[in-house]
Amino acid sequence: MNNDKDCKYTYISRNLEDTADIAERIADGLKGGEIILLNGELGAGKTAFTKCLAKSLGVEDIVTSPTFTFMKEYKGRLPLYHFDMYRVQDEEELYELGLNDYLYMNGVCVIEWNKFQDVSKAIVINVSVNDNEDRVFEISGI
Repeated sequence: MNNDKDCKYTYISRNLEDTADIAERIADGLKGGEIILLNGELGAGKTAFTKCLAKSLGVEDIVTSPTFTFMKEYKGRLPLYHFDMYRVQDEEELYELGLNDYLYMNGVCVIEWNKFQDVSKAIVINVSVNDNEDRVFEISGI
């Protein structure tokens, strides 16, 4: 992947191994301080991608969706902060919990169902399912 922030990349994932390859390519370029916004319907593969990214970052823990805790932290080559904001009502709730502080740390934030309004310079990954049940990853901000 190149450093042109205006580029958009599209990848087709036919299986979990393909998703792991995509995640590894992204993880290889992460230095810390990045925010990854994952967009997609329920079941599109956002958490599966995050699990693959975590493995590529050297996380040894089992990665699970933080739907009920809003955020989980994992240790690897870089700290990984995995957010799931599906149940969050509004951005104010995130600030009350202090979750916005993680956006400015030296780890990698992966945010599903983003509710933060002031996120800039993010890597945006849109995940969808095509007619063949393949996952389509559209990536920008890399």
